[in-house]
Amino acid sequence: MENSKVAVYLVYATAAGHAAIDRELYIPRSWTDDADRRRAAGIPDEVAFATKPAPATAMITRSLDAGIGARWVTGDEVYGANPHLRAALEARRTGYVLAVACDHQALTRAGKFRPTCWPGSCPHEPGNNAPQAPEPRDCASTTGPWPTSPTHSRDTTNRWSATTARTGELAFYRC
Repeated sequence: MENSKVAVYLVYATAAGHAAIDRELYIPRSWTDDADRRRAAGIPDEVAFATKPAPATAMITRSLDAGIGARWVTGDEVYGANPHLRAALEARRTGYVLAVACDHQALTRAGKFRPTCWPGSCPHEPGNNAPQAPEPRDCASTTGPWPTSPTHSRDTTNRWSATTARTGELAFYRC
């Protein structure tokens, strides 16, 4: 995406419909690191490179501060892998369902776990004598609590969900 315009959008959705309510231009590092390119594009010197979750977090914060109510937020793997976005949502007690890669690891008091090691069935969980979970391909939907991680407050838990798409592939989410 070297010479295209990419934006991060904040979309508000209800049962009645949806609308884009905020947007920020995403500027790749190759542009922010090139003074001539920045100047030619009119990008101010004070604009620094930021990954896509940074403007998303800023837009969500602005909308919530403005009184736009949202009980939960969704996002793809770019956003699901970002601990700062999750921490910002948890601090505001805003729920989320954020996609994560199958090799994404969550840090818990019991160690690091991938979404394919299902909650309540992972042999590494302290005091767990549960049998091994079925293979993810056998699960249509699975959700469960994880031990509190260092990035979570004491009253929140990590949750995973996996759904099988029509293609037979699994999609993993942090909730």
